[in-house]
Amino acid sequence: MNLREAEEGREYVIESILTDDEELNAFLFSLGCYSGEPITVVKRRKSGCVISVKDGRYNIDSELAEAIIVG
Repeated sequence: MNLREAEEGREYVIESILTDDEELNAFLFSLGCYSGEPITVVKRRKSGCVISVKDGRYNIDSELAEAIIVG
């Protein structure tokens, strides 16, 4: 399942990032979004969602949320 389908407030573990864009991969990696890392959807919004990863909270758009596969 991707982050758009994830339940608010529940912690998940990132399984993979589905993108061929190296720049996007590097950006997500800089936020701490990579395989094996815990991630939580704090709040869902129309245009995306607020996530908590490592010690930070970030607002990401729907396209980015769909690229992050969690389990």
